[in-house]
Parts: sequence; C-alpha cells; structure tokens
Amino acid sequence: MSPARVPRALYVAAALAIALLVLPLVGLVARVQWGTVVTDATSPSALSALGLSLLTATVATAVCLLVGVPLALVIARSGPRLAGALRAVVTVPLVLPPMVGGIALLFLLGRNGALGGALTALGIQLPFTTAAVVIAQAFVALPFLVLTIEGTMRSVGTDYEQVAGTLGAGRWTTFRRVTLPLAAPGLVAGTVLCFARALGEFGATAIFAGNAEGVTRTMPLAIYTAFNGAGVSQGSAIALSLLLLIVALLLLVFVRGWRPGATR
Repeated sequence: MSPARVPRALYVAAALAIALLVLPLVGLVARVQWGTVVTDATSPSALSALGLSLLTATVATAVCLLVGVPLALVIARSGPRLAGALRAVVTVPLVLPPMVGGIALLFLLGRNGALGGALTALGIQLPFTTAAVVIAQAFVALPFLVLTIEGTMRSVGTDYEQVAGTLGAGRWTTFRRVTLPLAAPGLVAGTVLCFARALGEFGATAIFAGNAEGVTRTMPLAIYTAFNGAGVSQGSAIALSLLLLIVALLLLVFVRGWRPGATR
C-alpha cells in the first residue's frame, strides 16, 4: 500500500514545529562548556541537588504506584459516567499550573491549612521539608501513571479475568496473575513517565517545599537559583540541564524499546 499523500505546505508547518521543539535544545547543548562539564556536574551543590532529586523522585514514584495502580484499575473497570468523572479528576493536575498546585498543597497541609492544623498538633510539619518535595512531585506525576495504566487495562478488556474467575481464581489472585501481567506494558511506561515528571517538577515544589539546599533544592530549583545569581554556578546549572535532557531522552528510548513486539 502506497503511503498517503500529504500536501506539501503541511511539510513546511511540520518542519517549523520540529524546529520549535529541537532548536532550544540545540541552543542548550551549544552553551555547554565541555571542558568543565564533568567538574560542573560533580560540584558539591550540584551533587546535592542531583541526589535529592533522584531520591525524592524515586519515593514519589513508589507512592504513585501504591495508590495509582488501584485507581487506574477502578477507572478501567467502572461504567462510563464514573470513569469519566474519575478521569477528569485525575487530569486536573495536568492542566493546572504547577504553582497553583503548590499553593493548594500549602493551603491544605500548611500550618493553618485544612489538615495542617491537626498535623501540627501531632508534631508533624510537612511544608518546606523533604517530605513536601515528595508530596509535590507525586501530585503532579500521578496523572501520567494513572492515565497510562488505565488506558492499557481498558484496552486488554476483562475476558481473561472472567476466565480466571470461572476457574476458581479469587479477586487478588486474578489481579496479581492476570491483570497486572496483561497491563505490564502500560505499567512500565507509566512508571517511567511518572519518574521523569517527578524528576523535572519545579513549580509546586518551589511553593510548597521551598528552596533550601540539601533539604528541598532539587535539580530544577538548583537550575533556577543559578540563573538568578545565587547558589549553584551557571556552569553547574547548564550541566544539570544537560543531565536532565539526557535522562529524559534515555527514558523515552527505554519506553519505546521495551514494549513487547515493538519494531519501530
């Protein structure tokens, strides 16, 4: 079958779109000082931001898996109305400006927040702590996990689950031995996307967790701080930006190459 014919003018528009996406990244790579990139990326402040980002993004991803997989299954197995309502709720953080999410978390869990007062009375303070970084990252990254897994679970249907039930398998056995293996491609893709989003989170973290070095200053915050004339040097900021870019590309390649049966 011959490929569909595309109007030539659309190729021009597509080329402009590619340029819009690629040229800023080219500009970033062009500013990298290759002679000192290793030194810049391994400075004490840069390593502190890198280590904190990897730690909090990993914990946030684990939290998202713990609560996101059940939510994805509930959405996939619900009727159209309930599924649509739940999907809309899950999508909100995707369209909400991250800083607004940070303000919402602060009003909920801050000292004078709806739940913050009770937590303070128990001696628990979340804002401007490392735990706040994890919460902010989980808030913005959870939709990527849930929507990806939910789409996979919905596409595989319930036929195998029903067969497992007729053979005597309980609900938990069916979930572990049938549902999860069938949803494995979406589970892996969703986990990787969730981790990548948590790693790059900035807005909600800045508002809810602050920007304290070694405590809440993740890589995005370190980069922002450097370009405002404080903290990490600009060379380290560019090196960290390059590192984030490389990680993002590797994660995308991993997701694309891991899928069973992927040929292109």
